[in-house]
Amino acid sequence: MNTKAPSQIDVFVGSRVRMRRLMAGLSQEKLADGLGITFQQVQKYEKGTNRIGASRLQAIANILGVHPSFFFQEGDDAAARNGDTTREPSEISSFVSSKEGIALNRAFLKITDPVLRKKIISLVAAVAQTPETESTRTGMSHAQDLHG
Repeated sequence: MNTKAPSQIDVFVGSRVRMRRLMAGLSQEKLADGLGITFQQVQKYEKGTNRIGASRLQAIANILGVHPSFFFQEGDDAAARNGDTTREPSEISSFVSSKEGIALNRAFLKITDPVLRKKIISLVAAVAQTPETESTRTGMSHAQDLHG
């Protein structure tokens, strides 16, 4: 059986549909109901397995409250500013389109204290540079280190 791999553009557009759907708090079922299709079809669109036609993309944009061009935008990453036209989703857009990324962003945006935000960023940066099995650094936990 000769199966064709999805195009990078179809995968990119699908990842943007997924990201926006999650940001809007819609399930695949709700989006599918609005489009008059099955949630399995939405899954195929989001994975890039099936291409999204122009009229269907317009309908998705209407339901998700964005302009259709949203699904082709890469954002303000360095590669786009430097003229790199590759259409592969970056690590950041992959993270932002995940359930964990959306939950983290929503929770972080609810924190109004700028000092606390900076401390959380420092904590995450410290944890990211430390193996998970290492619980202390020179006898002090990361949380103690951040609080002085």
